Amino acid sequence: MSLRSMLAYFVLLCVDMTPYQKDTTLKSSPVCKTFVSTSVRKYSKKTAAPERAYDSDDDSDSDDERDRTPRRQRKERGNSEFWRRKMRTLHGVMDVNKDGVISYDDFMLLTEKFASLGHLDAKAKNEFRDIMRTTWEQQWGEITPYNLVTVEQYLTEMHHVVNDKDLKKKVHRFLPYLYKAVDKDRSGSISLNEFKLFFRCLGLTEENAAVSFAVIDKNGDGQITLDEFVKLGKDFFVSEKETHVSRMFWGPLVDH
Repeated sequence: MSLRSMLAYFVLLCVDMTPYQKDTTLKSSPVCKTFVSTSVRKYSKKTAAPERAYDSDDDSDSDDERDRTPRRQRKERGNSEFWRRKMRTLHGVMDVNKDGVISYDDFMLLTEKFASLGHLDAKAKNEFRDIMRTTWEQQWGEITPYNLVTVEQYLTEMHHVVNDKDLKKKVHRFLPYLYKAVDKDRSGSISLNEFKLFFRCLGLTEENAAVSFAVIDKNGDGQITLDEFVKLGKDFFVSEKETHVSRMFWGPLVDH
């Protein structure tokens, strides 16, 4: 009998192969236990199962959900005509002097509107100005009268922003200052009247504000908290769902 055959026979004696095997003497021997344990360990090692692909809706408003999606499965944001409409709308809002382009002067005019019509104290006003200045420099470059951002330039830059993980985190950082400016009673939530002030600072009508507020106040409690406000503002930039309430955050969308 070959050595391999002897080993196979020994294993058969050690392992209870059928329910009729009665002899347990050999099975209980230390040598047999060691041999069987080693043999079973050798052939029972589990190989790591491949990670299951995470199926998600690429139009999802949840950045956390999208970030868990394998990179190869993600679609670029900002390719739908609906998203482009939203960005053209925001370009029009940021173009405070309505000359067709956004300039640093527009950023400062918007800042001053919120500072004067709103309810920011001196410290908050200075912080807001610094944030807007930094945002301009990081996103659009030097501060000169000749650095003008057209609609198409704005669309191209915002497309880049919403597809860059780090830049996307900064796109809404000025929103808390807008909120503080219109939270007149410092209650931590804004009412319809305070939301009308927000739209007035943006150069929009109170009628627009009432329509938008009715859409974005999802739970119907007549209040929007800071967290809700910032999330809505952020979702406006990143969501491509035409039914998402954030579409009304900056007022009615332009037609084209």
